Amino acid sequence: MVRATPTQNMTPKTDTQQLELFAQDFFAALEPVAKKPSPPQPLFKAPPAPPRVLPAPPAAQSPTHLPTHLPPHLPPHLPDAPAVPMRRIELGPHKLEFELRRSTRRSIGFMIDDSGLRVTAPKRITLAEIDNAIRAKQGWILSKLSERGERRAARQQKPPVAWVDGAELPFMGAQITLRLVPAARSHCNFDAELRVLTVGVVEGLAEHQLQERVRIWFQAEAKRLFAERLDLYAARLGVGYSAFALSSAGTRWGSCTTGGSIRLNWRLIHFSLPLIDYVVAHELAHLREMNHSPRFWATVESVYPDYDGARAALRTRSQELPVLFPAA
Repeated sequence: MVRATPTQNMTPKTDTQQLELFAQDFFAALEPVAKKPSPPQPLFKAPPAPPRVLPAPPAAQSPTHLPTHLPPHLPPHLPDAPAVPMRRIELGPHKLEFELRRSTRRSIGFMIDDSGLRVTAPKRITLAEIDNAIRAKQGWILSKLSERGERRAARQQKPPVAWVDGAELPFMGAQITLRLVPAARSHCNFDAELRVLTVGVVEGLAEHQLQERVRIWFQAEAKRLFAERLDLYAARLGVGYSAFALSSAGTRWGSCTTGGSIRLNWRLIHFSLPLIDYVVAHELAHLREMNHSPRFWATVESVYPDYDGARAALRTRSQELPVLFPAA
């Protein structure tokens, strides 16, 4: 059970090098939204009553005691999603499983995502031709799969953030402080000057519920900021996008479709504005060049000259992020 009490004077204050990072395929994401934001909505609603009512604390407990941890109240188990049909291929000593999707695209595309290798191929391409294309790219594929495994292992070794009063969270390239205060209803309030995120904690709030409220706040900030930056860079490039949505993918920062739909990973909100702008410029540049050719990079450079530095910084910073939402 989460309990928080007020303290005195608290201040609420295809280029294979980029294929993994910027996929041009649809992927699991939040529902697309129209380009213009809808009227503001409340960030949070009061949570439903928990299935088990936790006992009240002893009367003798100090009223000024702040929580040091939250109860590991787990959400109900959800049924597993239907398994995606997989194909298998032998690459030397390696037996590789991959997901095959058919599309109207003109060429075979490869993507390494959270679930492994995904191959997208035109409907007219035979399975034998697809297998031959995989063998031709096996060096790159095996290398990226190995890197993916190393990243996953490194992430598992990182201790998750402790969701307590005073915790530090990454926001736009710097740290903000989490403050937990008792409240009749859940709410979030951010003091930009003091860089303090204050969360109202209702009696009985579990850790996963607190995480969800903070996650929703991050996503709301991402949605607002990304829409502003998209409009800015779209005007500079002289292009127009049809829709924008947030993504929650684990390894891809953005994508653009031929129909002009842009998806950006909400976790970019943890990074500084220059890195966010690079991803925005990159995806919008695809509206002029739907590839990673020299002309594409020249388009990116026209509005973001130091794109090479941003690419390197994004790779580095992504490895440095703490584990905020282990189940995300």
